[in-house]
Parts: sequence; C-alpha cells; structure tokens
Amino acid sequence: MENRNGKTAQFRLSVALFWVSTLLTGAAFSSHAAHAPLKGTLKANAYATMLYMGTPRDYEFYIAARVMLGTLVRFQVDADLVVIASESVPPQWQKTLTDEGAKVVVVSDIQNPYANYRNFDKRFLLTLNKIYAWSLTEYQRVVMLDADNLFLRAPDELFQCGQFCAAFINPCIFHTGLFVLQPSNETFSNMMHDISIGKESSDGADQGFLASHFTDLLDRPMFHPPADGSRLDGLFRLPLGYQMDASFFYLKLKWRVPCGPNSVITFPSVPMLKPWYWWSWPILPLGLSWHEKRVATIGYETESPVLIAESLFYIFIMLVALIIRQRYACSEKSSMSRITCFGRGPCAEKKLCHPWAIKLIILALVAGSFRLPFYMIPTTVHPLMGWGVFLLGSFCLLTVVNTAFQLPDLPVLTPWLGCIGALFTMGSPFYASGITRGLGIGIYVAMITPFLWWAAKRVSGVVHAKVYWEPLMAWNSVRSEPASETLMKLC
Repeated sequence: MENRNGKTAQFRLSVALFWVSTLLTGAAFSSHAAHAPLKGTLKANAYATMLYMGTPRDYEFYIAARVMLGTLVRFQVDADLVVIASESVPPQWQKTLTDEGAKVVVVSDIQNPYANYRNFDKRFLLTLNKIYAWSLTEYQRVVMLDADNLFLRAPDELFQCGQFCAAFINPCIFHTGLFVLQPSNETFSNMMHDISIGKESSDGADQGFLASHFTDLLDRPMFHPPADGSRLDGLFRLPLGYQMDASFFYLKLKWRVPCGPNSVITFPSVPMLKPWYWWSWPILPLGLSWHEKRVATIGYETESPVLIAESLFYIFIMLVALIIRQRYACSEKSSMSRITCFGRGPCAEKKLCHPWAIKLIILALVAGSFRLPFYMIPTTVHPLMGWGVFLLGSFCLLTVVNTAFQLPDLPVLTPWLGCIGALFTMGSPFYASGITRGLGIGIYVAMITPFLWWAAKRVSGVVHAKVYWEPLMAWNSVRSEPASETLMKLC
C-alpha cells in the first residue's frame, strides 16, 4: 500500500512539473513579441478606434485595441492610427498607445440621452463618443473601428470610399463595427445637435443613432474601389468581406464570403466569448487566430509572471497535500486493528455529520477546485497558457480534496480527465465542417456522461459506506517528522 501511494504521489508531481515547464516555455516565447511604431509626417487618412472607461471589461478592450492597431502596423498601412480616448482612460494606457505608434486624442464623454430608456444596455453608455471621428478634420478619410476587429490584410482601398460607407451584416441595418467617413465639422455639429434633442435611436448606442442619421444607406450602390486610386463621392454599401461576422465561419469552418476581398473579421457575438478571452477557445475556434495576432504584436509580458506565480502556488499546495497523504499511508499499518474511518485510520468516537452533508461538502469542494483556478487566471492570456494553468490548478486542488477525505483517485479525477477530453474534442483540426464538429461534440458528451455518473456514484458509495470520519487524521504524525524527510521519500 505504501509503495502504491508513493508511486501515485510521484505521478501527480510529474504531471504538475510537466505543466509548469510547458507554461514557462510558453511565457518565454510570448514575452518578446513587440511591434515598431509608425513614424513619419501626418498622413492623409487614418484608422481610428475609441476607448472609454466604466464597463467591467475596460482592460480587455484596451488590450484588444492594442492588438488591432499593432496588426495594422505590421501590415504597414498607409495611414495614421488614432485612438479617441475618454478623459478617464488612465495616463499609462495613453502613454503605451502613443509609444506603440498611435495618436491619442483625449475627449470629453458625450452624455447619452438614451441612458434612461427601458432595456438600455449600460455597456453602450459611452459609445456615442464614436461621433468624435467626424471632428478629425485633419484627415480626408477615416476608417472607424471597434476593437474586436481582426484584420487579415491591409484594406487601404477603403480610403477611396465616399462620405459614409458601411457593411450590412443584418440585412436591414448596417453594422458600425467598421465604417468609412469623411470628417466634417458641419456633420459633427449636426450629430451633436441630434444627440442633444434625443433624436430617435433603436438601441441608444452608436449603431442605432447612426442608422437614424443615414437612413437610406441600404439603397446606395456597392463600393468598388476605382482602379486609378481616386476617391468617390456619396454614400456606399461596403461588401461583406470588410465585416465578416465570425459566426459565418463556424458552419463550414472556413471562409467563403464572395462579396469583396476577405479583409476583416468581426465578433459581434456573446460578450463573454470575445476572441481575447482564453476560455473562448476551443468553444469558438477563431480565438486562436486573434491570439496569433497578439503573439505577433504586444505579447504577454504583463500576464506571464502572474501565471508563473499561480503555477508555483498550486505546486506548493499539492506538495503539502502529498506529504500529508504519505504520512497518512504510513500510519495505516499501526491502526488496522482499531475502529477505522474510510477503512484507513483511527476515527472519532462519534459521528460528526450526516453522510449526505459530507457528500455535499465534497461536491462543493470538487466544483471549487475548477472554479477557483478559472477565476484566478488573467482573462486575456493565450488559450493554451490559460487552459494549462486551469488544468494544473484544478489537478492540484483535487489532490487536496482527495487527501483530505481519502477518496479513490480515479473517480475524483474523472471530471478533470473529462475536461481534457472535451478540449481535444472541440479543438480538433480534423472536422470537415461545423456540422461534423457539432456531431463530434455531441458524441463525446454522450460517451463521457456515463463515466461522470459512475464517478459520482463511486465517491458517494465510499462516503455512504463509512459511518465515522475524521479528515486529515495523520496531521499529528506529519508534525512529528520533518517535512524535508517526507519529501525525500516522495522522490
């Protein structure tokens, strides 16, 4: 028995050290990525985006804006990069954006007259700041961008478009994640007047407001850039290739957008599945494409030390748990003839609580073993790094639960093994289409469910079969021997 526990401890330690070495390699690889700022005189045109504060995800959108602008730098676009930043944006963020080649224009927040409307989404409270793009009159054309755009190429031909151009993802309402405009003080003043009088808006955000301002865009001609490089006048619809909704990808798992060059991917989906969140992959496969852009631009220098610290913390608590487990195993031989608890040691003389209460406690601790690592990981790390720390943390915490209640190893680790299987199933690159991917996920769920049910019944049976229990009964014996000697036995 002692030999078996020693081998189990060595296996757990080996798994943990493997994850840490993998994370250290990934952190070292990603921490050197950077991009050079654009230099030179004022350009005739600009790509612009905006930043404001007041949402729970301000930092994530700041990172997203840096990656998007860094991608444009790498494509060597022939335009300035402008960030329309609220006064509340931290000065350090503004400095970082400037150092990375952007021109930061600080503005006062436009008060949203629709904030008190029923069903108004507070996330869009300051999106009307996008109107400031019309005040950038030093430029002939501006391409206004949301931070969740992923560029596949440099679409500089957009600067040949007219006074206002946008794409229709919705068949009837144009999308404002990317649009082309001609800056004009007159247009800016008219829009500010419409805001002040509370002109009708379908959603109280920038999209509803602009849709009410350019009401006939659906009837305008499609934009085709002139071969001679000249600029067009008027309003135009942009081909869908300039705003490819990421959801179009998931049906065929490839891009088949025949309308214009496939240039820009946008992610107007569930906010918590934006591509920069590490957990969005492999649920949505395009998350890796966004992180490839981040690796090539700003890297992960900020998050890497946090991941390393978390990994070392998990290794430490698992080592403590294994030391206690080893001492517990050593105490079994001297206690086999006495009343046992979980069949492995001396028990308390009275029943501490009902078995169902113990089952609920174990269930809560197992669930917490997954939830705690999930919430501790920085949200915008690379998915492979995020899932690596998540699996390491949950593995170590499950080891603690296993040690505390002396549960069988495999049933406790079955949900953890199921997570690994789910990652491989969803992340497999061999699916021919989104339909086959969905079928594969469904088959995996059907296959893993009986194993999870077996694991739950196995743990429940072990707990229910024992009337008396006393967690961590070997603690006194652990204290009687130096931890360094026990650690040497594990090795």
